[in-house]
Amino acid sequence: MSKTLTWPNGKKVAVSVTVMFETWTENAAPTYSVQTTHLKAGTVDHASKAWSTYGGRVGVWRLIRMLDRLQIPGTFFVSGRCTEEYPDAVKQIVKSGHDIAAHSYAQDRLLAYMSLEEQQKTIRNSVDLLESCGGKKVTGWGSPVVAFTPETAGFLAQAGLKWTCDVTYADLPILLKTPHGTIAGVPTTDFSDNRVMRASPRDLYDAHKGTFDYLSENESMSLLVLVIHSQFGGRPLMTAVLQEILKYFAKSPDVWFARHDELANWALAGGVEEHTYRDRYFG
Repeated sequence: MSKTLTWPNGKKVAVSVTVMFETWTENAAPTYSVQTTHLKAGTVDHASKAWSTYGGRVGVWRLIRMLDRLQIPGTFFVSGRCTEEYPDAVKQIVKSGHDIAAHSYAQDRLLAYMSLEEQQKTIRNSVDLLESCGGKKVTGWGSPVVAFTPETAGFLAQAGLKWTCDVTYADLPILLKTPHGTIAGVPTTDFSDNRVMRASPRDLYDAHKGTFDYLSENESMSLLVLVIHSQFGGRPLMTAVLQEILKYFAKSPDVWFARHDELANWALAGGVEEHTYRDRYFG
């Protein structure tokens, strides 16, 4: 195990709070909701469309306020269309000092369905909308439903971005080499808040407490990413559990609450393509 591999100030567990602030295009709706019965294909689901607007109307504001109260930084992945529908919320994310990352134009605009030219235009447009509205440079990206393509990382580098969270195969931030330069990849999680959409919100607490305790006890350096959706996790029954989780983490002297841009900078500054688990504990 490398003795030099460590988080700032010798912390053992980096915790990154990820907030998804999403919207859909005018005639689209989420393919999921708290409803247990879905309408047949081809039917406009007005209930799901209305349900999804909770994120911009209420949820994102509650999450911002909660993080500000706890003085914990977050990384907000924001649909470009949110700048048109909820510009004040986008501005508040920046005002509160949180990191802001691009998340396509809308949740139903998936890169996997686009031509290469459409991907490039979507990335550029999404970044421009957020920077124009928030007044802060955007350095990161997350593809809706992690639907990236083999070319996406290169297009992000070409657009001047430094990192992406389209990483599901590593535990720590890595480097992604592309024809247009190197960017960082910050891992996402397999267990976001919507995994308990029709179950008990307490499951969210149990899963993350157990994970944090395991990492603190058994690993000298690790990363725990929480993914919370404004339209779901921003509701009181979910935010209450999230607040409890974060308060529990904050009691530990081993925790570093890190934004995604900080994690990306750590990877880029280190210059190592990947710190594998094997190298860290069996090398």
